[in-house]
Amino acid sequence: MKRLKLLLASLTLLALLANNVSAVEIAPAATGEMNPQMKKICETVSLITGVAISPLLGVGGVGAYKYFSAKTDEEKAARPWFANPLFWIPALLLVGVCFVKDAAGTSVLPTVLKKPFDAAEVVEHKISGLVATGAFVPVVASIFHSATTGSPQATLAADGFAAIDLHWLYNALMVPVAMAAFFVVFLASNAISILILISPFSTVDTALKLFRTGILGTVVGSSAFGVWSGHPWVGALWALVIILISYLIAGWSFRLSHFGLVFVWDFFTGRRSRFQPDAKQNKMFLGTKCEKVPTRTYGRLSRNEKGELIFNYRSWLVMLPRTITLPAGKYEAGRGVFYSEILRVDRESTKTVILLPPRYLGHEDELVKIYSLAGTRDVGLRAAWAWFKSLFGGKTAAA
Repeated sequence: MKRLKLLLASLTLLALLANNVSAVEIAPAATGEMNPQMKKICETVSLITGVAISPLLGVGGVGAYKYFSAKTDEEKAARPWFANPLFWIPALLLVGVCFVKDAAGTSVLPTVLKKPFDAAEVVEHKISGLVATGAFVPVVASIFHSATTGSPQATLAADGFAAIDLHWLYNALMVPVAMAAFFVVFLASNAISILILISPFSTVDTALKLFRTGILGTVVGSSAFGVWSGHPWVGALWALVIILISYLIAGWSFRLSHFGLVFVWDFFTGRRSRFQPDAKQNKMFLGTKCEKVPTRTYGRLSRNEKGELIFNYRSWLVMLPRTITLPAGKYEAGRGVFYSEILRVDRESTKTVILLPPRYLGHEDELVKIYSLAGTRDVGLRAAWAWFKSLFGGKTAAA
């Protein structure tokens, strides 16, 4: 609720400032048309949201549009760097390759062989997000600057009125809020990429990809409809709904995105071959909600002077350090195929408490010694394979 109130307060303040700008600008209210500056702002809100959902496609598409829309020599000279064909042509070609890969589905590649391509797409999504951020800042700054240019004070002064210039405050608040909106929507989009990567079912992969494409389509469609109908606020309103939802799930999206990034990095760099667990504390993920700290929170596991397992973490990786104590009980290291775990054992049942990045594969026995665990056991696919072997192990019955 606190986050929601903060967001609503920010949007209300921006609305008031926007109203101030539209009031002092030359407003065509008598004609029933939207102020050109406000129209530009509405279109930009949709642009922010669309680019954040698919950064490479968004930046490449905007670059191609700016390239072909520049007619005069002045416009061509003012084109930004991402309007250079050396950028947007390879960008759109890469997007096309990803589309062909997704459209082909498992008819060409089985799920097992397709996952490395999904992992590469996750890396591409993160890199293109950084590129989009660098391209996005000057675009937003120039658009909002142009949306508030002119001299309304001069116009009002000519009529004998005193005007208060709030344009500097408007720009100072709008650009950071726009960047924050881009960030939360990008996090949500990247979280979908991670879900696609970790999903073992091709049908789920397809559903998630269609969902993300559909959301992008609604942003583009609502924006185009708004421009066509003369009511660009329609697209901006839908974009604000997406931004609000992304904001409310930002913490979940960030944890899932970081979880996926660490796992992809460990897999593709073969980190476990050069990794050695620390004798006191090691970086891991919470595998379950503990003391209101959510699942997949990244931190360091260690034992305190009392022999208790404690988990040290920072919210968003940069906030003040915090510490929680894991519930007392019997703990074991679980050996998996793709990643391992630390389990809390209660009689015959087990519960995953810590998720270990792939770098810990093969180091389970060392973790038992470091954290004084009760032992190791197979989990996940490894446990299923062990059960299968025991079932069809060819044991000879006594005569």
